[in-house]
Amino acid sequence: MRKSTLFFMSLAVQSVLLIGAFTHAAYQHGRDAFILGETAALVKRLELTDLCLFTEARYTRHPTQADLHSPFQDHPLSFEHFPSGSLLALPKGIGGR
Repeated sequence: MRKSTLFFMSLAVQSVLLIGAFTHAAYQHGRDAFILGETAALVKRLELTDLCLFTEARYTRHPTQADLHSPFQDHPLSFEHFPSGSLLALPKGIGGR
């Protein structure tokens, strides 16, 4: 078997798999639309706030509500106490961005 034949057969199989993935995503989106609607109604009814990403530090729980100096409340040159502070980026508009 020539290498070009093997390449085109591989390309055809991958194309079929890609089409299958998109078909499955469209089908699943239709099935999940009802569940997403129920979840949105529950959030609205319970008046839930922002998503709580981390539980350890107040400035990582709700990044939109954090002030600029709360990570350095002990001392301006102190190290980060919690590992989640290094995983979470600053909100847009803070830090010269």
